[in-house]
Amino acid sequence: MDSLSFMFIVVNSLLFTSQFSSATDTLTSTQSLADGSTLISTHGSFELGFFSPGSSRNRYLGIWYKNIPVRTVVWVANRRAPTKNSTALLMIDIKGNLVLKDGGSVVWSTNSKREVQTPLLQLLDSGNLVLTNASDGHSGIYLWQSFDYPTDTLLPGMKLGVNLKTGLDRRLTSWKNWDDPSPGDFVWKILVYNNPESTMWKGSKFYFRTGPWNGITYSGTPQLKPNQLFSFNFVHSDDEVYYAYYPKNKSVISRIVMNQTNYWRERYIWEEASQSWSLYTYLPTDYCDTYGLCGAYGNCIITDSPVCQCLKGFNPKSPDKWNSGDWSQGCVRNKSLNCQDGDGFIKFTELKLPDTKYSWVNKSMSLEECRGKCLNNCNCTAYSVFDIRNGGSGCALWFNDLIDIRQIPSGGQDLYIRMSASELARLETVKDEPDEKIVAIVIPAVVLAFAFFGVCYYFCQRRIIKLKDENEIDGSDQSSEEDLDLPLFDLVTISHATNKFSLSNRLGRGGFGPVYKGILADGHEIAVKRLSSNSGQGLKEFKNEVKLIARLQHRNLVKLLGSCIQGNERMLIYEYMPNKSLDFFIFDRTGGKLLDWSNRFNIVCGIARGLLYLHQDSRLRIIHRDLKASNVLLDADMNPKISDFGMAKTFREDQTEGNTKRVVGTYGYMAPEYATDGLFSVKSDVFSFGILILEIISGQKSRGFYHPNHSLNLIGYAWRLWKEGSPLELAAPIILDSCHVSEVIRCIHISLLCVQQHAEDRPSMAYVVLMLGSETAVLPQPKEPDFCKDKGSTEAESSSSNQVSLSTNEISLSVLEAR
Repeated sequence: MDSLSFMFIVVNSLLFTSQFSSATDTLTSTQSLADGSTLISTHGSFELGFFSPGSSRNRYLGIWYKNIPVRTVVWVANRRAPTKNSTALLMIDIKGNLVLKDGGSVVWSTNSKREVQTPLLQLLDSGNLVLTNASDGHSGIYLWQSFDYPTDTLLPGMKLGVNLKTGLDRRLTSWKNWDDPSPGDFVWKILVYNNPESTMWKGSKFYFRTGPWNGITYSGTPQLKPNQLFSFNFVHSDDEVYYAYYPKNKSVISRIVMNQTNYWRERYIWEEASQSWSLYTYLPTDYCDTYGLCGAYGNCIITDSPVCQCLKGFNPKSPDKWNSGDWSQGCVRNKSLNCQDGDGFIKFTELKLPDTKYSWVNKSMSLEECRGKCLNNCNCTAYSVFDIRNGGSGCALWFNDLIDIRQIPSGGQDLYIRMSASELARLETVKDEPDEKIVAIVIPAVVLAFAFFGVCYYFCQRRIIKLKDENEIDGSDQSSEEDLDLPLFDLVTISHATNKFSLSNRLGRGGFGPVYKGILADGHEIAVKRLSSNSGQGLKEFKNEVKLIARLQHRNLVKLLGSCIQGNERMLIYEYMPNKSLDFFIFDRTGGKLLDWSNRFNIVCGIARGLLYLHQDSRLRIIHRDLKASNVLLDADMNPKISDFGMAKTFREDQTEGNTKRVVGTYGYMAPEYATDGLFSVKSDVFSFGILILEIISGQKSRGFYHPNHSLNLIGYAWRLWKEGSPLELAAPIILDSCHVSEVIRCIHISLLCVQQHAEDRPSMAYVVLMLGSETAVLPQPKEPDFCKDKGSTEAESSSSNQVSLSTNEISLSVLEAR
């Protein structure tokens, strides 16, 4: 009987445990959750249990998505106090607190001050872990909830901000690294001023702010705008200040993450088709998002060079430092304010409003009342409308130097800045001239100009007639302002070849403008890059690309056939690449099956030879600065051709590196020294090449790489496998059926040499080509890459004056591919 009773108890216990671990979403005061058991929300959206991040053996209690295959942790309880083994238990103590015990010691607890008789822990389908009083039913009143204590992830319905009554501050803090969820350096929080702001910090250093809320979005982040995926709101009441977002479609899975990476705050959308997270938006976005980059009264204009410009009515405080690229001291007024002598205001448009630390808000004032309020206070330096909805309402005043302003074309807000009467008069005079002196100068100049252009027109017409007679150029063509040394195509020919630039002929679009497929009268297929009429940046790239690629001839560089420059049209005509770009094959499940190892190795070698030509063998030493899969085109025989030289830089033969305040390129391919400090060299391209090899071998994108069993990025994963002696696990399955194992391992070895942290440790492309072509050469051992170190942010910090970086080329600027 004793044996039967014992067996009955054991069987019932096992049945209970099995049912509990696989189905329940609740935990009572008489139950505990052991390592290996989980809670699952009612509809299976989220799961609570113990996990080990990355390669760590530490155990953490966390919440992750249950209904997607990629293990994505959204909350960690004991992020500061991991357990070392699998003996930890989660339970509710006699006071109604949720506690995590390991070996009898309390590792983590909720510390609720209210004692309850029937406490109940429940995991909701929102991802919120709540502690309630079961006797209250479904009242929605929580004794404690995980949403009040976020880690690095903001889920729909969570609040980021401060409860002004209790002092509860809900903020996001990055993980320390992929293997360690303890609090890292980067923090996203709301600063509770009169006009609150959403801000991002690295430790105690202020790095980015969104600008104040204007009723629709933040004044400095116009990309946060109404959309079909989710709605968002910013609440500022007497009780609390917070930001939150909500899905419009329950099928959309979205999360915001505070990362210890180049992007700090990233929003991801789950893509069911690709079974992966897709980056939707990110902050900071560029160089000008750096807090206080241009100092007081400086305006950051990302399309200008230098990016920092003094506002109208101001001049650099320290001209020497300003001109050398150190803008930290900002600008000062041309004329000091005189409160008793008729100060006024100048209207500035499309601005990110200044830091609101020293500001004041009235939500009911009109704009005219706001002006009067500011004018009557001698310490008031600027004013603006508080809420831009429905024509504008409310008043915001500033009472100190205006800091962290940037220009936001087709966005931003109006700001009225106080000026002295004498400065207002001077600016009005400058604006309203011409006076008699100017008229006396301008009229003769205009007459001379007309005469000059008349003579030029006469000789140009004679030249055109001569060219027509010689059959060299159509009379409608115009000469370029640059000597392009290229065949010229007339607009009629290109229009006919592209079916009048029809949508059916359109191949893609980038920062340069649209790209079209065309067929010339003789049957030759071409790709036409057409400069958008409103693309100021594209014109610069157009000229740069023409100057460079017209002089380059190599089988692994895309061939420029000619140009069309007529009226306002600027077009480049390339050889057509029927097999599109490399990213179409290696990142696509169907396309990837068409590239066996032989093709991939040939592509790696071809890209290497093309880079070697650019760095060493061409007449110019050229650094591409945007080498990536979408900029490698494939011809009919799958031979690679490097394209898109709009961002390239030329060097003298004796020059090895350069420095820029405007970093361009694509995140995920940038070398660390370039992304953080703007230092570029041939070794910057070598780093990008190393990333490209990893992508070709793995079939995974460097940017946004995820693995179900860890949180490493692609470089980190490759390095870990290399150290563990199992590098072949990196290879895409399609490769393993057709590869020479030694070749794959050698390519992984070379890629890790190319992505080493310090530029001087990376091989030259000449040595890379040698290593690829020799199976007997002994390769040096790679040093640990920078994947797990504190890189800060691309927009974060630097040891030089150009302390922040910019990516203006997140998408390819030219897509010479077929659909």
